[in-house]
Amino acid sequence: MSEEKAGLLDGAVAPALNTRLFGHAEAEEFLARSYKSGKGHHAVLIEGPEGIGKATLAFRFANHILRHPDPLSAPEAIEDPDPEHPISRQIASGASHNLLHLSRPVDEKTGRVKQAITVDEVRKAGHFFSQTSGTGNWRIVIIDPADDLNRNAANAILKILEEPPKRAMFLVLSHAPGKLLPTIRSRCLPLRLHELSPTAMDQALGQLGLSMPTEKREAVLSLAKGSVARALKLVNYGGADILEAFEQMLASSGPSQRKMMFKIADALSGKDSDVAFGFFIEHLGDHLAETARQFAHAGNLAAAEHYARLTSTIGEQLTVAGAYNLDRKQTILDVLAAVTR
Repeated sequence: MSEEKAGLLDGAVAPALNTRLFGHAEAEEFLARSYKSGKGHHAVLIEGPEGIGKATLAFRFANHILRHPDPLSAPEAIEDPDPEHPISRQIASGASHNLLHLSRPVDEKTGRVKQAITVDEVRKAGHFFSQTSGTGNWRIVIIDPADDLNRNAANAILKILEEPPKRAMFLVLSHAPGKLLPTIRSRCLPLRLHELSPTAMDQALGQLGLSMPTEKREAVLSLAKGSVARALKLVNYGGADILEAFEQMLASSGPSQRKMMFKIADALSGKDSDVAFGFFIEHLGDHLAETARQFAHAGNLAAAEHYARLTSTIGEQLTVAGAYNLDRKQTILDVLAAVTR
């Protein structure tokens, strides 16, 4: 099943179903201690790169709270969720009356995940709190990720954060917290998660059973940069081949370069290629930013400015192409041509 239709990468385990978390023991310990103290913050901003376990941590903590509603008698550590426990089953099925997971909704017409979390989704939080206000239970909202909130939705969340209901907990996830409204960040306790270590990556990928040729494993782990999601995109979505073609394109010229450009464009404009396309665009942005930094450090300010402007120009070009549903293959060819000039 494709990510654009289900919001989940091929080979991944939905965070609500995931019973294991690797590489974030200190963050778990902090959350457990904070909750047990009875003085924990009502909103935690769990920030860090995509695909390192932020959502899994949020669901584990939510499970911990709902299983131990009295903070003072809660265990000092967060245990792996028991899939057979009623609360775990409710969370896994999305049937918990005390947990609301806000994410980009699926467009009923296209079956694809929308580009943003809308204000209509945030209104569900208000309804959620009003329905459960008399039960005395904890009510937990996971915003996954808050980066996807559009302006109206962000303002609506802010109003709830400013006057949170009693025994309410917000777990706000963010890949890029600098893009969030400063007022949202200021009302959350920040908890920074880092890229997974090589050991944690091995454990996480082993848990998923990700299969890759031995000779490619080291290269994939290096390119994954401590992100399980990135590793899945490299292996299950052709990301490694796309990046290899991109490097060959940059190193070549003439007909050979043109051949690589078409190879990349074909791979990124085929059926169910949205994940690969997003992966490549992210990589391209990183490449241009790094190139600009290298030129700046070398004292070539003109070249640095060129690549900085190119980043902005390509971003605008992609936005327009998406807004008007322009031919993706031609858009990619135009972008690659701009990079190679």
